[in-house]
Amino acid sequence: MATGRADSGNEARAGGPGPETETSPTEPGTGTPAAARATAAPPDHEPDRAPEPVPDPGPGPVPDPEPDTASASAPTPASASVTGPAADPEQGPATGPTPDSATGPTPDSATDPAPDSATDPAPDPADTHIVSAPAETSAGRAEPPSGPAEAPRHATEEPPGAVPESGAGTRRGPVGRIWRHPRLRWPKRALLALVLVLLVPSLAAGIALRVNYAGDPGPGTATRNRDALWLGHAWVDGRKKDADVTSLAARLRSTGIRDLYVHAGPLEHDGTLPRTAYPRAAWLIAAVHRELPGVRVQAWLGDALASEGPNGLRMERAGTRKAVVGSTRQILAAGFDGVHFDFEPLHSGNRDYLSLLDDLREVTRSRHVPLSVAAHQIDPLPAAHAVRGSLTNHPKWWSQWYFGQVARRVDQIALMSYDTALPMESLYGGYVAQQTSLALEVTPKSTDLLMGLPFFHEDDMSHHESAETVTAAVRGARLGLSRTDRHRDRFGLALYVDFAATEADWTAYREGWVR
Repeated sequence: MATGRADSGNEARAGGPGPETETSPTEPGTGTPAAARATAAPPDHEPDRAPEPVPDPGPGPVPDPEPDTASASAPTPASASVTGPAADPEQGPATGPTPDSATGPTPDSATDPAPDSATDPAPDPADTHIVSAPAETSAGRAEPPSGPAEAPRHATEEPPGAVPESGAGTRRGPVGRIWRHPRLRWPKRALLALVLVLLVPSLAAGIALRVNYAGDPGPGTATRNRDALWLGHAWVDGRKKDADVTSLAARLRSTGIRDLYVHAGPLEHDGTLPRTAYPRAAWLIAAVHRELPGVRVQAWLGDALASEGPNGLRMERAGTRKAVVGSTRQILAAGFDGVHFDFEPLHSGNRDYLSLLDDLREVTRSRHVPLSVAAHQIDPLPAAHAVRGSLTNHPKWWSQWYFGQVARRVDQIALMSYDTALPMESLYGGYVAQQTSLALEVTPKSTDLLMGLPFFHEDDMSHHESAETVTAAVRGARLGLSRTDRHRDRFGLALYVDFAATEADWTAYREGWVR
C-alpha cells in the first residue's frame, strides 16, 4: 500500500486579502469629494499607489499597513465636521459609541491632528507590524487583543496532543524505498507467481488429504494374518536370549503377524555379506519355529546406495548385482525362510534394480521361499518425484508405474508409509489412505501388499511423532482398503521397528486392526 509523504503545501498569507476600496463622502461646503482633494495634494507628495502584497511575516505581530501620505495631509470631512461616531458604510449609521469612546479618543477623532507628511516619513515595511483586528464581543463592541497575535499554524503541523494517523505522513525507510522501486515490479510479480505455484497445490493437497481421512472404514477391513514385524540386529548377534524369544512369542500370538524381517546385514558396498554379521541366526530361527509355528524368519539385507553421493553400493555395476545374488544364496543356506531387501535411496525408474529383482526371483523360487522388498512411497501428485528430484536431487517417491513394476517381480512388497513430514495426524492418516489406494491399484493379486506403520518415536523435519501415529496409520490403511479393494486377501500391515515400539503402539495396532 502507498504510505506516501504528506505534501506540506503553501502557508496561508498572514495579511489576508487586500484592502477594499470605499467611496469617499463629499466635503461639506465645496462639493468636492475627499478623493479629489487627495489628488490635489502638493507635488512633493507621492501619488496614491496600489497596495503592495504584504510579505509573509512569519511568527510575530502583524505589521500595520503603510499610511497614505497624500490623503493624510488634510483632515477628511469625517474628522473635520463629524463629532459623533463614525458611520460604517456597510452597516449604515452607527447608533452606539465607537469601540474606543469609553477609554479615549480614536485615531480618527477631530482632536488628533493629521500626521505631518513632511516630518513623518513613510514607515519601512520591514519595521512595521500588522495588528490583528480586535474580536467583536456579543454587545457589538470590539475588544483589543490581549497579547501578540499567534502566527498561523503550518499546514502539516498537528495540534497539541493530536495522535498522528497510522501510515499517514510517515517516511518510508530504506527497505520500503527499495521494495517500491519501479525496477522491482517484475521481480515481485515473479516472486508472487512462484509463491502461488507452490502454495496453491499444497493447500489443495492438504484439503484433499483431510477429506481422505473422513468417514468410517468398511466392514471386514481387519487383519488377514499376513502382517510383518521388522526386528533389530540384536536378535542375531548374541544380545538376545531364550527369554527374549519367549516374551516376543507371547506378544505375537494374539496378532496377525506372519513374517519377521530380522536384520542380518548390512551388505558391503561391493554386494558381499560377511558371515560374521549373523552368528546367532540358526539359534533364532529354531527358537521362533518352536515358539511360533507358522511364523517365517526372513533375512533383512540392504545397503545405502551411491545414488545421491560418492559412497555406497553401486547397483549399476553388473559385478555388484552378481555379488548381491551370491549373498542371497549364502543367507538362505544359513536357514532363513526368505529374504527381504531394503536399498535406499532408490530412485524411481531404476532399471538396474528391476534387473536385480529378476535374478533374485530365480534364486528364491528355486528354494520355494518368498522374495520381499521395502518400497518407497508413491507420488502423491503426478510427477512429484520428478519435480522434487530436479530441485533437491532426492526424489523421495516412486511413480505409480514403477511401484507396479517392482510389485510384479516379488512375493511381498512393504510400502514404507512413514517419514512424511506431515504436521497433523488427520493429514497423515489421509496420506496413508491415499498411499494404500495407489498401491492397491497396481499391485498384482498374487503379491502381498503390506503398509508400513511407524512403531518408533522421533521428532525431526521428516517425522513428527504427534502426527505419524499408529492409530492414524491403521485407520488410513483401512480407509484405503475399504475404498479400493475391500475383499483383497493378500494385504497386511508391517510394523517398524520392534526395539522402538511402546505398549501404546501395540495396543493401537491390536485395537485398530486385529480387533
